[in-house]
This record gives sequence, C-alpha cells and structure tokens, in this order.
Amino acid sequence: MTSPVLEMRNAFKRFPGKLALDGSNFTVSAGRVVGLLGRNGAGKTTLLECALGLREVDIGEVRLLGESPMSLSETARSRVGYVPQQNDLFEWLNAGQMLAFFKAFYTRWNDSKVAALLDRWSIPLHTPIGKLSGGEKQRLSIIRALAHDPDVLVLDEPVASLDPGGRRDFLRELVERTIENETTVVLSTHILSDLERVASDVAIMVAGKIILHQVLDTLTEHTHRVVGPTQLLQEIAFGKMLKRVEDRAGNTTLLLTFGEADQGRIDDFRSKGIRVEAIALEDLFIEISQ
Repeated sequence: MTSPVLEMRNAFKRFPGKLALDGSNFTVSAGRVVGLLGRNGAGKTTLLECALGLREVDIGEVRLLGESPMSLSETARSRVGYVPQQNDLFEWLNAGQMLAFFKAFYTRWNDSKVAALLDRWSIPLHTPIGKLSGGEKQRLSIIRALAHDPDVLVLDEPVASLDPGGRRDFLRELVERTIENETTVVLSTHILSDLERVASDVAIMVAGKIILHQVLDTLTEHTHRVVGPTQLLQEIAFGKMLKRVEDRAGNTTLLLTFGEADQGRIDDFRSKGIRVEAIALEDLFIEISQ
C-alpha cells in the first residue's frame, strides 16, 4: 500500500487569541487533486504552512513525502512546489534574475516550460518585480512553482489576483501539464467553479478542522438536502449525516450523502411528504460551513 503524500494527525496550532488548528486530520494520496475550501479564518493557510514546514504544529504529527516537514531532506524539498497566498517574490530583482537564482537549487528545472509560460503570460523579464502588476506577480509565482516539475504542488489561493482569462490559462496549464503527470495537488480557493474543473477530491475546513473530505463526484452526485417533519425524519438512520437543523415549526433539514443502495428510497421519502433535492457544491459549502 502506497504511503500518503501528506498526512496530518490530530494537529493543533495556536496563535495569540486564536486556535488556528483544532485537532486537524488531513490525508492526501498520491496523484489526487484536493480542493481545500473554508471561509476566511477557517485555518486553511495555517494548515498548508504546517504541512510544508513553514510553521510547526504545537501538538500532533505531520508527514510530507514520508518525512517531517520541519526537517525535510533536500531530495524531498526539490519535489515540492508552493504558491503562497501572499507574494514572497524578490521584488528588487527582475523576473529573469529571480528565476535564475531559483534554478540553481533544482536539478530538474524545466527551461522550456519556463520560457513558454513567460511568453504565454507576457511576463516582462527585465522589469523589476516590484513594478509588476498584482496579476503579473501571481503568474510569476506560479511559474516559479511549476518550473521544476514538482511531484507535490501546494497552491494557496493561486488565482486571487488573476482576471478570468488568467484563471482560465492557469487552469489549462494545471490540467494539461500537472494533472496529466499525476502530480499531487492541494488547491485552496474561494472560486468553486475553478475547483470543480480540476479537483478530484474536496475537503471542507471549519474552525480549524477538516469536517468533510470526499471524492468530488461522489459528494455532488449523492449528497441531498432532505426537508420534512421532524417526527418523520427522526427514523432516518442511513447515509452519512453532514448536518442536521431543526426549526421551531417542527421541521428538520438534513444534509445526507446517500450510498448507492439508498437511491431507490428517495421516492419513498417524497411519497411521505419529505422533500429530497440535490444540492450544488456551492450551496453545500455555504450550509456546512455556517
């Protein structure tokens, strides 16, 4: 059995006045593209930084490529690409100088890929990075992360500064070059339409915990909103319960992920006056993260 590319177990991380990770568990298998969703402040950036060894968890265990990310070997480090939420480029250099600097650290730097992306995204080589637009800086950060053909790619809001055309170009690159090479990707984003184009799995984070991690197709095909009288719904004991809300009028709303064998029972519920409806990923995320 292949070991997970990334594994986080019972991880806690506290900052002054805030518990950023609250016993988080997160496992990513090789070749999966995991979309990480969560509201602002849910802990997504902290989770990714702890996974990469940029921060150390207070309690818990983290393994990246089978090693502790706080003491990652040079071999393992060379297999990882990272696009942070906040630009960390050397703004006093130009793009050509910065890429040449990073090239020295990687044995499998892909010059042809770098040249093609610089040309496709019209990144000026000789302009100081500090004078580039926000979108140009973000594209350059993406190029730097992809340049050494990483086996693991961690992207924290990588398209936040890009216009729709730039997002489309980036996603095309991710699909055509990265996913086809079976690269493992963890992608944090607020743009669910982008995530749905590329992700194989989705993980939802609330208040420092991963509360749901499932194959995206299974989640969207088999999750339903079930609404009906509380008395009738009290007897439902199948499927995976994602959320239950009871109101004062005697009704209950459930979010349920049905199994394959349960699909035939939906008509039975409807015949009893219970409303059963499919729920889109955006609506599911909003409801489950409240």
